[in-house]
Amino acid sequence: MASTIALPFALVLLSISLCVSALSLNYYDQTCPKAESVVKNIVRKAMRNDRTVPSALLRMHFHDCFIRGCDASVLLNSTTKNTAEKDGPPNISLHAFYVIDLVKKQVEALCPGVVSCADILALAARDAVSLSGGPTWNVPKGRKDGRVSIATDTRQLPAPTFNISQLQQSFSQRGLSMDDLVALSGGHTLGFSHCSSFQNRIHNFDTTNDVDPSVQPSFAASLRRVCPVHNKVKNAGATMDSSATTFDNMYYKLLVQGKSLFSSDRALLTSTRTKALVSKFASSQQEFEAAFVESMIKMSSIPGGQEVRLDCRVVN
Repeated sequence: MASTIALPFALVLLSISLCVSALSLNYYDQTCPKAESVVKNIVRKAMRNDRTVPSALLRMHFHDCFIRGCDASVLLNSTTKNTAEKDGPPNISLHAFYVIDLVKKQVEALCPGVVSCADILALAARDAVSLSGGPTWNVPKGRKDGRVSIATDTRQLPAPTFNISQLQQSFSQRGLSMDDLVALSGGHTLGFSHCSSFQNRIHNFDTTNDVDPSVQPSFAASLRRVCPVHNKVKNAGATMDSSATTFDNMYYKLLVQGKSLFSSDRALLTSTRTKALVSKFASSQQEFEAAFVESMIKMSSIPGGQEVRLDCRVVN
């Protein structure tokens, strides 16, 4: 039995390692040397107008890579015959697609048909982190864009209600480890969540408790004020941590204090290994950043796609 489970996992790991080697740090050096600076300039400009852009781009990249690999399938528009990923329930709140469109338009003017939308999204996610005060890194490039995008596939995304075993399964299916899970969860240092994603922890938690007892009481009370049981405010919610536009290790510090939003955040404290990593990252931003970079490179190298789209919203 163990061998039948191990084989697909081994194949995923092999395909990721092959893809990392297939990708290249200097992929566009000859064919489109200004591509990376175009991405960075447009992300920086968009951030000046809207402080939620970095979290949006990081989440967009994560949601892309977890469905069919990092193939920009999340960018494709729905058609009369098909509802695409971006219109699947977990992706309805994704935004800042216009940033990718602006980059693509400029890059196409410089180097037609060369730079993939998947690479643009991977670079934009990197710049979103670094321009928010986080680390920077060299992004391996050479991804191809996919031709398939199906809304129902978004059911495969890890949900905010997941427990540790569900999270482990979701990540391992994509060749990612428990260490990657903890490091990539630190991306929650940026952004905002609607009430619906953590409602389960602050109302009717179980038959005994209305509120999840692991949530710090005054924090739970503040969330219940913002998100009453019959919430009528469409965009009500809370920031993911107290420094939601700065990429730092505050997420882990708050997690240890019982001030996390999602059940899936809290789940990181329910296994010995993940709990130890949470504590490590809470006490050292340097350790967190090093782990985050390593895991981001690994995740953003999950293979997928076969063409370079001319318009990120439509297949060629």
